[in-house]
Amino acid sequence: MNANPDRPRGLGRGLSALIGDEAAAVKGESVAKKDLRSLPVAFLQPGRYQPRKTFDEQPLTDLAASIREKGVLSPILVRPIGPDRYEIVAGERRWRAAQIAKLHDVPVVVRELADDQALEIAIIENVQRTDLNVIEEGAAYEELITRFGRTQEDVAREVGKSRPHIANTIRLLRLPETVKAWIREGKLTAGHARTLLGETDPEARARELIAGGMTVRQAEQRSVSKKKPGGKPAKDPNIADLETSISNRLGLKVEIIHKGDKGGEMKISYKTLEQLDELTRRLSRSG
Repeated sequence: MNANPDRPRGLGRGLSALIGDEAAAVKGESVAKKDLRSLPVAFLQPGRYQPRKTFDEQPLTDLAASIREKGVLSPILVRPIGPDRYEIVAGERRWRAAQIAKLHDVPVVVRELADDQALEIAIIENVQRTDLNVIEEGAAYEELITRFGRTQEDVAREVGKSRPHIANTIRLLRLPETVKAWIREGKLTAGHARTLLGETDPEARARELIAGGMTVRQAEQRSVSKKKPGGKPAKDPNIADLETSISNRLGLKVEIIHKGDKGGEMKISYKTLEQLDELTRRLSRSG
């Protein structure tokens, strides 16, 4: 199933904006009877575009215990891929737990979905439920961009995140494999990981963070306090990305001076009175 480049976008309002009634299926709300059916668990298989790569054993065991008692309350969203074969788009945890609970059948909603739609839905479901670690999240965003031709702005709109968040999360994929493994294992948080961007030796710095048990705030302060050649403080990469994003939107140079708990200031530079007039007009219109 190939992506359809002509289908409408603007999907950032969540699952309901993306697929309509099947959003209700994922949330456990009512769906049309014609869309809801029961299928053997053996007919289902994990989605090719499932961004989540790790499933913790204990939460699955707990969910299986609940399923034994109450059944699968929320239908699993699937798409047909062959005779008696269906690919899971949303709800793989429920499918895995149903197998642990030794259920034969599970409730599903069947939809014909293109590859890009399947990936978008899987990302949104996982991100909204905070099920993805930041490396899985970044890999999913990058796949939408590289495989399906999205821009960072497209992805931000479709999954309901800011453009700088998308950019910074993707940048974490450039960290060394060792560091990414520590993030997946939970030894480093997403906040810790972002402080490693721009480090000359992020692996050594990550070891320090883990050994020292630093909070994200302490790591940020230490990162920002480091000096560039010539004595100028290194700018937080997240702040730098935000400056770039605002500058691109305004067409003017933007500088953000962040002072931690004391707040900060943002400077917008202009060269002509016409630029100032245009900036004033846009700010007035936004207000």
